[in-house]
Amino acid sequence: MNITVSGAGYVGLVSAVCLAQIGHDVTCTDVDDEKIRLLQSGRSPIYEAGLEALLRDNAARLCFTSDAKTAYEAADVIVIAVGTPENPDGSCDLRYVYAAADSIAQYARDGTIAAVKSTVPIGTCAKLQAYFDAHTGARRIRVASNPEFLSQGTAVRDTLHASRIVLGTADDETLAVLRKMVAPFGLPVVETDLCSAEMIKYASNSFLALKISFINEIANLCETVGADVTDVAEGMGFDARIGGQFLRAGVGYGGSCFPKDTKALYWLSAHEGQALKTVRAAIDVNESQKLLPLEKAHALCGDLRGKEVAVLGLAFKPGTDDVRDAPSLKVVAELLRSGAHVRAWDAAAADRFARAVAGDVRYCDTVHEALAGAALCIILTEWDAVRALTPEDFKNCMQTPLVIDGRNCFAPERFVGTGVTYESIGRRPVRNHTERTDDT
Repeated sequence: MNITVSGAGYVGLVSAVCLAQIGHDVTCTDVDDEKIRLLQSGRSPIYEAGLEALLRDNAARLCFTSDAKTAYEAADVIVIAVGTPENPDGSCDLRYVYAAADSIAQYARDGTIAAVKSTVPIGTCAKLQAYFDAHTGARRIRVASNPEFLSQGTAVRDTLHASRIVLGTADDETLAVLRKMVAPFGLPVVETDLCSAEMIKYASNSFLALKISFINEIANLCETVGADVTDVAEGMGFDARIGGQFLRAGVGYGGSCFPKDTKALYWLSAHEGQALKTVRAAIDVNESQKLLPLEKAHALCGDLRGKEVAVLGLAFKPGTDDVRDAPSLKVVAELLRSGAHVRAWDAAAADRFARAVAGDVRYCDTVHEALAGAALCIILTEWDAVRALTPEDFKNCMQTPLVIDGRNCFAPERFVGTGVTYESIGRRPVRNHTERTDDT
């Protein structure tokens, strides 16, 4: 099949490459000429495991262009995978979806299917169908919903080995074409109507966000009452009705999906008079959780002014260079506001972070360089290079070996008797120094 993917971001580029991998001829289009030139040279503009290798392997079936006419005029299916950022009020900004729809309406041939992979509010596909019907004359463009469920850092694997593919359609003819498109994946397919497909995406992401916020609140209570959240989560996870995934306590979720999707779903629910209180609570808990390392830092160190603070990890999760809504954004901004000197390291996201955060941050090439001479270390991303550190690394590199582990990378017992003060989330601290290191 001839497939065009509109949008060469995380979702669009991964989708294009994976569709080529299963045998389709794929054109990927984007309005960013620089991004297209980079892709035409065989290089990926984003950091994602396995992506560049698949770009090279499928070069014969992949075409990249910024010309809309070239992209759309011969496509059997056009996959809309453009960004849907949040508006200031939390609602979903659909300007890029409708910009793509405008070009599709202008150039797509009769019978083309526009499959919306972007995360859009419930009812958007029906509105797009009405838009095409009003703007394409005798040509019929049929709209479908095909939401994505990939995770950054494992996006290629999540696409090729997904738990399910969701196809929302309004007629059997459209469904038959999309079945043909996804059949080579060999994955379970959920077939439903347009609105239900759109809701499946929002409900899935919001439920996972709920699990994260729930375990983080349990973790905070564990610290108060003397329980260990790791043991609690393990005990909960044995219950098949609950499951162990997304029950890992930490400093909260970030990225391009959970934050904006929960806000968009809550906005929609409130707009419809059915405000989802649980989703609102998940959003609020997550925002407050991001500041927990700073609360711990002030409890340990008092005034941070003039102190060297090592921040290990800037991306919202390992395996990606995405810093959108990452806890690091809030933590580093507050550290700078407190007068601390920040020495930051990340395996992939330093350049993106530097463009997102103003301030005097020293970006280090290695974790050991970041730790050198630091009075405090805050861990925000569980990269392998961070997990490989030992108590001796902290003790030997740091001026004062105080570690706040926002991702629970280490077993606390490893630090007993080492001279390192180790604080994590929801577990009993290991304190081998006086709790306050300020000079007052």
